[in-house]
Amino acid sequence: MVRRRGSLYLLLASRLRELIDEGRVPGGTLLPPDRVLAAGLAVGRTTVVAAYDLLRQEGRLVRRRGSGTWVPQAGPSPARAETANPMFLNLLEPPDGVLQFACAGPLSPPASVVEAHRRALSRLPDDMGYHPLGLPALRAALAAHYTSSGTPTSPDEVLVTTGGQQALALITRALVAPGDEVLVEAPTYPGALDLFREAAAVLRHAPPGGLADALAGVRPALVYAVPTCHNPTGSSLSPLGRRRLVRVAGEVPLVFDDALAHLDFTAPAPPAAPSVITVGSLSKIVWGGMRVGWVRAPRAVVARLARFKAVHDLGSAVVEQLAAVELMRDFEAVRGERVAFLRASHDHLCGLLRSELPEWEFTAATGGQTLWVRLPGADAAAYAQVALRHGVAVLPGGALDPSGGSTDRLRLPFVAQPEVITRAVTGLAAAWRRFATEPAGPPVVPTIAV
Repeated sequence: MVRRRGSLYLLLASRLRELIDEGRVPGGTLLPPDRVLAAGLAVGRTTVVAAYDLLRQEGRLVRRRGSGTWVPQAGPSPARAETANPMFLNLLEPPDGVLQFACAGPLSPPASVVEAHRRALSRLPDDMGYHPLGLPALRAALAAHYTSSGTPTSPDEVLVTTGGQQALALITRALVAPGDEVLVEAPTYPGALDLFREAAAVLRHAPPGGLADALAGVRPALVYAVPTCHNPTGSSLSPLGRRRLVRVAGEVPLVFDDALAHLDFTAPAPPAAPSVITVGSLSKIVWGGMRVGWVRAPRAVVARLARFKAVHDLGSAVVEQLAAVELMRDFEAVRGERVAFLRASHDHLCGLLRSELPEWEFTAATGGQTLWVRLPGADAAAYAQVALRHGVAVLPGGALDPSGGSTDRLRLPFVAQPEVITRAVTGLAAAWRRFATEPAGPPVVPTIAV
């Protein structure tokens, strides 16, 4: 066996993973029982059980009591297979005739985006246009934004990415290896969960606000948090809670996904902690098609992420970055307009739910773009299929919860115009009335989650 450093079960899982992915242990192969392999390797049985269970979680092994452990007959291995995340599938093939009440993000570009691009086109740089770290003008603008918000930042502590999703992908690529443990909230942003699963990480979880307690006595490879305007609950960690999490994490890489942090209804976004890897984005503040995100992190981390980004795409689109520079000049006005719209839409959705679906339980959000709704005594995934046949796509909570919980929850966005929200709630109420008598049936089309 190749000599590596790390927990013994992780080393065993890593070697078995290589053999499976390379086809040297083909599909259909029955592996030795726990005790037999443990005796052959001169290790404890618990080491083999832990390695087998890790590979089972990744989909590389099937284990059934009385039948043994074997490699499933399949096509490409899970690490190389295409994504099954409905967020990506539905973006590729959006369903017709269905009101998308599962998407969370600005649904159309504001006038400021059009004007920013008009000005950007008159300021194209006279160079090759490849900037893996990001356009210098945008990095300087973002650094100035963080500095004015209470976190002194230099441009070399900022990496521009193609949206917040690429930022998370680069962080995962750089910091997470197969078998590494990643600590996340349950529930949380599903796009991050997919990245960690693709990296063959072992997901550990804690409730929102509980990450600091969960870190006691453990040392994961990465901690991922959405501390402000949490996706999907809309709650925020207090400043004291943020500081405690940073302190308890210590040397463990801590990622704050602040893509929604500027959408708080009552307060400005809290300052970033200099040691934390912070992810930001304009897609939630401005428009989903504004694919400009960034990482604010220590210089060494930014330099490492930039090397990965250079291999991926040589740098994000220059015109988009120039438009982002224009938007950052008047950021507070852009943000304020978006927050005012979301607050009004939030209140409209809450009022409709209280009148049309009084059985549903929720807590009003303090910001962000979504409500976390409980359907008492109901399976949200089954209800979502009934809602789909009534022309409304909603996202069941299980898709956002790595613990296997939240099965009675829905994530409902308040990003649409009032008349669209009214139509959606009318459809959801009709579906709810039929839910008790109408079987859910098989899935009709996937739902979207961003």
